[in-house]
Amino acid sequence: MKKLKNFLKKYFITGLLVVVPVTVTVLVLRSILGWIDSILGDIPTYVIGVRFPGLGIITLILFILAIGFISANYFGNRILVFWDELMQKVPLVRGVYSTVKQVMETFSVKHNFHGVALVEYPRAGCYSIGFVTGDVAGGHVGLAGNYQTVFVPTTPNPTAGFLLILPEAEVHRLDMSVEQGMKFIISLGLVSLSEREALKLKRGSA
Repeated sequence: MKKLKNFLKKYFITGLLVVVPVTVTVLVLRSILGWIDSILGDIPTYVIGVRFPGLGIITLILFILAIGFISANYFGNRILVFWDELMQKVPLVRGVYSTVKQVMETFSVKHNFHGVALVEYPRAGCYSIGFVTGDVAGGHVGLAGNYQTVFVPTTPNPTAGFLLILPEAEVHRLDMSVEQGMKFIISLGLVSLSEREALKLKRGSA
């Protein structure tokens, strides 16, 4: 009876850990997409006279693409800088705006990372997880050999950190994705590596 109880308890909790996050995510996305569609969907409806489900989402995507295109040129960039400076001066709004912007910048910059690495930092015998950002010829920094640049983010704010230039031999590549490394750092290590990832980490640091 005890074994049956433990069995049911174990797999019921496991099921909850799977079902609850998925359900909440679906409900939140459904609410957000429905809200966007109900607002932006009315704009093209006034033009063509017919309402199609999902038209608001298409309108939002086109709007974001247009803003990105405009912001990429000189005049759009100047407007963007002016808007950013204005938001930084408004009380209350400044805190929310800066936080959201940092999060978005983190997820946009991470696509330029070339992998996750384990480096001996900030002292010997102490290791940190960082992201490889490029290669540097030793001659460019007045040193011999090949070097790599590694960004070691702070926790839990990954938009700040330290840029290290290390010998290639001291950069231990890990067999894990950038998303997994970012998740581990942002969660303060609370979202631990799975057994498989831990083995990869052990092999990578050897």
